[in-house]
Amino acid sequence: MSTWSAAAVDPIDRLAASVPGMVAGLAFLATAVATMFWQNLTIRWTQTKSPYHGAWAVSLAMFSLGAAMLAVGTATGWDRGVYRAYFLFGAILNVPWLAMGSIHLLASPKVAGRVQIGLLIFSGLAAGVLMSAPMVDVMPREVIPVGKDVFLVPLPRILAAIASSVGALVVFVGAAWSAVKLLRTQDRTPVVKGRVTVNMCIAAGTLILALGGIGNGHHPEWFALSLVAGIGVMFAGFRYAETVSQKPSTLTAAARKPATVNQSH
Repeated sequence: MSTWSAAAVDPIDRLAASVPGMVAGLAFLATAVATMFWQNLTIRWTQTKSPYHGAWAVSLAMFSLGAAMLAVGTATGWDRGVYRAYFLFGAILNVPWLAMGSIHLLASPKVAGRVQIGLLIFSGLAAGVLMSAPMVDVMPREVIPVGKDVFLVPLPRILAAIASSVGALVVFVGAAWSAVKLLRTQDRTPVVKGRVTVNMCIAAGTLILALGGIGNGHHPEWFALSLVAGIGVMFAGFRYAETVSQKPSTLTAAARKPATVNQSH
């Protein structure tokens, strides 16, 4: 009887014991992909000085830090400093800076500049709140602790809810708007198509991250998998867009071709 019970429960226990290692491994993988994405964006920004590349690079740097803190926390145990950094970069700031790139891409420079000033102020406020927010004396033993079980005041969670919801909404609206503009315009050069592609992939990746975050408390392994999938979709879209934008447009080549004059009379 006891042998049968132990054999029945043992696979479940082994699966539960493997979850932290699975989450840590996926988080390290997400960190690696995000770091490569950040490197590509940083190189691109140094070449073009495009503000949307710069905003996306900031977002991916934050994503990398948040994923790295998740990997460290699940692999070695959570402490206050690691969790503060994970929550600040992973739960609050990275999505708004991702949305800032969409705003730079679609709005006028004047409007985008004002929004970025506001985002800088918000980022400083969020950092101050996370540094000073009181926390429990003993960190919860969950694989990924939930904010309500860690912070003794609701403000960090309020900031995370506002930042993630507003940021995701801006990304989704920006992707839809860029697609509509592409359908309505005759200017379908590779550069324009590339921008629309990367915007759509960023929206798709953000949706994957949002869906993964819903089950964070109960299924941390799915949340960690969503980090890899979401950032992978974004990176793949960016690389595809970069490849497409470097191909010469047929229309552009035709326009540059010197016109021939029929001199036969």
